[in-house]
Formats: sequence, structure tokens, C-alpha cells
Amino acid sequence: MRVINKKAKFNYKLFETYEAGISLVGVEVKTLLNGQVDLTNSYVKIINGEAYLINANIPISEGSGEPTRTRKLLIHKAELTSIWSKIREKQLTLIPTKMYTRGRRIKLEFALAKSKREFEKRQASRNRDIEREIAQEVRGKNI
Repeated sequence: MRVINKKAKFNYKLFETYEAGISLVGVEVKTLLNGQVDLTNSYVKIINGEAYLINANIPISEGSGEPTRTRKLLIHKAELTSIWSKIREKQLTLIPTKMYTRGRRIKLEFALAKSKREFEKRQASRNRDIEREIAQEVRGKNI
């Protein structure tokens, strides 16, 4: 099972990626295995030397609990201090890019990111359209 944050690459310039475990409740695990997780508006924040996933929408079918509650990430202390220093030094954000299972464990991949400006987003979509047209023309000539 794999959930990908498609808006992350469009809205942010992604730099280094990291992997962490995530602390979930049983009902949330079942929802995640069904692929009903939304990471689009979520982010990772370091509070008091611990990392938390904030605003990730994992809907709970039984109605008990809040779907966008804060969830603790399980990450080594040394790696966390390294990430914290990079965030403060370069003024970056932590954005979740994927949530997936590895064996019986559930992992979250997040990246150091810097927000793109509006003109950078437009330029990226223009370049993507041009590349798509070129690929279609090349495929058409090969037939």
C-alpha cells in the first residue's frame, strides 16, 4: 500500500528526503491500508525535540476521534537534530511526500522543502506541457 502527496512536487522545491515510522491507532491503520489517506495539506513540525505529523487526514470509520489529529513520528534523535539544524539554517519546511508499508510497519517519507513562488509553478506546468507535446510528436513519427 502506498499513498503519495502529488501536490508536494508542484508546490515545493524538494531537497533531502527522510523516512520515519508513525504512531497510529488501530482504526487508522485499517484506513491507511485501504488507501484513504490525504497528505495534501499536511506538514511535519519539530516540537520539544520530537517530530509530529500535523493536519494529515486519516478518516476514521467509526466516528470516534479526530481525522486530522497530530501524530508522533518515530525518528532517531541524531537524525532529528541534523534535520532541525538544516531547517533553521536554510529556513526550510518539512513536507510529507509518501506514506507506505514496509513489512508490517507503516513509514512516512518526508522531505526538506522550500515553497515555490507562483511564477515558478506556472513555468513548471508550461515545461511539462511542452515535454508532453514533444513526446507525442516523437511517438507519432515512430509509427
